[in-house]
Amino acid sequence: TAALPWRCFILPKRDMNDLLKKRMSATQQAAEIVVGDEAYETLFRGAPAPEASRFCELSIDRLRPFFTANIGFHPYPPEKLKGLFYIVLNFVDSDGKRKRKWIATGLPVKGNKRKAEAMLVAERQKYQPAEYQRTADANMLFADYMLYWLRQIKSSVDITTYAGYKTNVEKRIVPFFRGRKVTLGGLRAGDIQDFYTYCATELEISNNTIIKYHANISKALNDAVRLEKIPMTPLKRGMRPKQVEHIGKFYTLSEVEHLLSCVRGDGAEFPVLMAAFYGLRRSEIMGLKWDSIDFDANTITIAHVVVEVSIDGKDTIVAKDRPKNKKSYRTLPLVPEYRRLLLQMKKHQEEYRELCGNCYHESDYIYVNDLGEPIRPNYVSQHFKLLLKNNNLREITFHELRHTCASLLLKSGISMKDIQAWLGHSNYNTTANIYAHLESNSKELTGNAMQGNLTISGNLAAMQE
Repeated sequence: TAALPWRCFILPKRDMNDLLKKRMSATQQAAEIVVGDEAYETLFRGAPAPEASRFCELSIDRLRPFFTANIGFHPYPPEKLKGLFYIVLNFVDSDGKRKRKWIATGLPVKGNKRKAEAMLVAERQKYQPAEYQRTADANMLFADYMLYWLRQIKSSVDITTYAGYKTNVEKRIVPFFRGRKVTLGGLRAGDIQDFYTYCATELEISNNTIIKYHANISKALNDAVRLEKIPMTPLKRGMRPKQVEHIGKFYTLSEVEHLLSCVRGDGAEFPVLMAAFYGLRRSEIMGLKWDSIDFDANTITIAHVVVEVSIDGKDTIVAKDRPKNKKSYRTLPLVPEYRRLLLQMKKHQEEYRELCGNCYHESDYIYVNDLGEPIRPNYVSQHFKLLLKNNNLREITFHELRHTCASLLLKSGISMKDIQAWLGHSNYNTTANIYAHLESNSKELTGNAMQGNLTISGNLAAMQE
């Protein structure tokens, strides 16, 4: 009435309960009467709530403290709520206290129900209790988690590393564990061991390749623990398959000489010559540029690599100014014969550049076709295999020309330490572990040298007397 200093509402308790029911969440609705009684007691400053038949007078002043309380009232005036969707979240905070949060969507009610519901789902995820989220993560299929992990680490690893991870995960790990339907939280050491056994026995995959799968699984599970998706990793010590020493094949000196005669004028001649003499990796040969060659100082600097990787079935060329490791960045002497070879190749490129004109592809790479286009790395490996077959040469891989180079150096009496520097291995142990089986000849040379310096013929003669 006009006599009152503020506006009042008069309504029975049952009507107020109906109002609360409309405003409250599903959890609150289950206890609507209790909430209603508590609201009355609080509104009337501790006085008992009236019976359903009783009427009460509620002033705006008394209602004001409840505009932000968790009993169904809202902090926004009706004119701002009118016609717009608002997200209302009821949750328990880290201290165990119940909270309510209102979030404006900015979406008009008309025609935006689905968008508003999608925003609600997204916001609800942010306020899910940590334990609930951990449970949801643990219930994720392990196969799906591995795909999720791939997406997460993509931006933090080298593209060539990612390509290898992706092949391992999508081709081997995911199909096996999806068939088992095992979850991230339910994964056990036995499941992982069964996978290793399956790869070794059914697919006949080498231990060294299975070790790569193990590394991917181990890294993914450690990340899951770090992100609190699972409490601990199911991997146990000793589960990593034992590494089998790989003894690479190599050519003898006579076989290398035969190969060089067969490759004359062939499209793969240059990479074969560089791999056999300098022991360069395929990526290092493909990455050689003219500015890597110093014709005045007669040096070759290995500072750039080009690799070819397959991602999602598409071959991609990756070029980078970063060799495999720090020791891979090295400067080697440009011997006279190879100096002449490179000068001839440079002259050939200049002639074709002039002949082709605007059709010539400008690049600083050394190993290119007649149009100046860099040769693809996979061509070298594939063509080399065909070259050996067509000339009835013993089958080795292109990379094993690098082993051939090391074997020839060892047989010439070059120390393992010097071979490490020549090949660009990261440390001495790498060279020693790879080529220890080739070192017998150098030991014979050492023995012969010692025999020439120190003889025991007199001792032997005395023993025969």
